[in-house]
Amino acid sequence: MTDIATCAPSTDNALRRRVWGWMMFDFASQPYNTLLLTFVFGPYFASAVMDDPVVAQSAFGFAIGLAGLLMAVSAPVLGAMADASGRHLTWIRFFSVLYVLGAAALWFAVPGAESVWPILLAFCVGLVGMEFATIFTNAMLPTLGPPREIGRISGSGWALGYVGGVLSLAIVLTLFAESAAGVTLIGLEPILGLDPATREGTRFVGPFTALWYIVFMVPFFLWVKPVRPVAATVTPVAEALRRLARTIRSLPARPSFTAYLGASMLYRDALNGLYTFGGIYTAGVLGWGAIDIGIFGIVAAITGAIFAWIGGRADRARGPKPVIVTCVIVLTAVSLGAVSVTPVSVLTIPVDAGSSLPTVAFYVIGAVIGAAGGALQASSRTMLVRLVAPSHVTEGFGLYALAGKATAFLAPMAIGFVTLISGSQRIGVLPVVGLFILGLILLMWVRSEGEHA
Repeated sequence: MTDIATCAPSTDNALRRRVWGWMMFDFASQPYNTLLLTFVFGPYFASAVMDDPVVAQSAFGFAIGLAGLLMAVSAPVLGAMADASGRHLTWIRFFSVLYVLGAAALWFAVPGAESVWPILLAFCVGLVGMEFATIFTNAMLPTLGPPREIGRISGSGWALGYVGGVLSLAIVLTLFAESAAGVTLIGLEPILGLDPATREGTRFVGPFTALWYIVFMVPFFLWVKPVRPVAATVTPVAEALRRLARTIRSLPARPSFTAYLGASMLYRDALNGLYTFGGIYTAGVLGWGAIDIGIFGIVAAITGAIFAWIGGRADRARGPKPVIVTCVIVLTAVSLGAVSVTPVSVLTIPVDAGSSLPTVAFYVIGAVIGAAGGALQASSRTMLVRLVAPSHVTEGFGLYALAGKATAFLAPMAIGFVTLISGSQRIGVLPVVGLFILGLILLMWVRSEGEHA
């Protein structure tokens, strides 16, 4: 990570600060994924807020799927409005407020809650805020350096985001989140007088995520400024819709971009399914507690940071498509491997009861998912920048979000339905394998150099 600053020319301090400020968004926002979506709040919701892991996994999937549907409908329109007016920072501020409010409200997710739907609503409000703020921030990527450096900047930013995830998770596990014995990872009671009996240490992960975002977004808002004049008024929705309609009508003449939207839609949905249900899966299948899941998360985040950084260099040298294809193949294989791990078997081979081999195997699986996922996501946004016109970048990321969110309900709902029908969490995660394979097939039609090279 020592050369992240070199992503920008050393003679241009303003641009260097702009690059650092832009990358700090990844650092500030990553805890929503790491702490809330995957490793702390999700498993806590399944094991304490609801007492049936199968029903909890199903409810969680439906809620996230509905939030994805909302984002799918509105993302391209908001992107077209931002491209026309240049008001990216205004939208980022607005959705940052949703992020903070939604995360902070998770404090009220008490064990055995009478109704879980207000909790899931708050979670989805924060999730919508995080996702939309990400769309508008990603759209600034082409303004951060020359085209040949974009892959490295993207990879370094994603790596810095994983560093934020690791640090925030380590703090929560050592100082706040309590185990069944009422103590944290280092044997302390939760600090700040939080009551372990009512799981206040674990519930504090919501307000902690909100505070983390507020503090570490300061460099972003100080250093990232508009690079072109900003319109005095918000672009009318009707104008944005006309602009978007022209872009959509052009898709048949842009087969590479269209194929990429389809491919990324499928493999990103599958990856999000792995991230979302990884913690819930290990809690229900392997019986892991918050501490075990947290260590699993730290391992995955560390490998994610390392390989996002390495992937950025590979992207700069070879282009984003080879990185994307390799990562999707790896994730397909490791998803099949994950389903084969139970407390009494590894890769369908029986092991002795009480053996540590299933735990070790799942740590390895988590490390590989983190590594491939980090590099995949960093190169995916680089690929999009290559495929869209400079004047339509936010709209392109809006379509990218539409492509992802149009089926964002697919993996969670498929997992929810298959889990409910089969009564098995292991069988329930199999739909992600099919999504990875379909995405890999569509990548065959994507030109790695981009259609407007």
